[in-house]
Amino acid sequence: MGLHIKNMIKSFGSNIAVNDISFSMEKPGVFGLIGTNGAGKTTCIRTILGIMSADSGKAEWNEKKISRENLSFGYMPEERGIYMKTKVLEQLVYFGTLRGMSKTDAKKSALDYMERLGVSEYRDVPAEKLSKGNQQKVQLITTLIHNPELIFLDEPFSGLDPVNTNTLNNLIHELVLEKRFVVMSSHQMSTVEEYCEDILMLHKGKSVLQGNLKEIKKGYGHTNLIISCEQDIALYANEAGLELISRRADESEYRITGDEMAQSFLKKLINEGIFPIKYIVKEPSLNEIFIQKVGE
Repeated sequence: MGLHIKNMIKSFGSNIAVNDISFSMEKPGVFGLIGTNGAGKTTCIRTILGIMSADSGKAEWNEKKISRENLSFGYMPEERGIYMKTKVLEQLVYFGTLRGMSKTDAKKSALDYMERLGVSEYRDVPAEKLSKGNQQKVQLITTLIHNPELIFLDEPFSGLDPVNTNTLNNLIHELVLEKRFVVMSSHQMSTVEEYCEDILMLHKGKSVLQGNLKEIKKGYGHTNLIISCEQDIALYANEAGLELISRRADESEYRITGDEMAQSFLKKLINEGIFPIKYIVKEPSLNEIFIQKVGE
């Protein structure tokens, strides 16, 4: 059951854009398809959906080839594809009918999603009058209007301000609660960490890392230490051999060799009469793992 991609290859002349990719998604949730710009994420999605023909390999849903006939799916591309001169509700109803909905059902679904995404006031406004963030919301509604089982979102947070990002956050969490299957393409690692249980990391069309995100990070061990203190501990950290990763307004993050180093440094601080407000030992972030894997 679910989504299964087996040994998919897609090339353009001598350039292999998707090189023998395989992954599965057997339960609802969000799957992360990650990589730098040009890594092959969009080509992979379009080949899975049959928008482009694969050179070889399979893309199946419940053991059947993916097609509009046997699967209700939605795809939001990174580039926008809405009609700028057409009123928002009018074109949403049109897109709904293209997915086999009646005009009545399409209108009802469109109004529901417009309410959830906070764009109801623009129902009779041409799309060109909307901000880029609200245009992106309209594009998302065209993807979801027919309530698809499988959803592909290609860089959905690109260019969104914090308010619109929060709105989209809430909707994606709602989709997960509704037991939808969501494949999210992104190069924003913090976004992927928030949603995705499983990931596939692409680099130049090849898979360089895949699996359960928690297990991947666990495999790296406790390599990061976050400390927040009222006192300046930079000198103590340097003497103890901690490598500074970043210094933020209210805390510093260091690279360590493991739990023993963290425990030893905490004892040192306490012996000096310094009691940290925050002292967190953790695995590396996905962003650090990403840079390590594909940074070169």
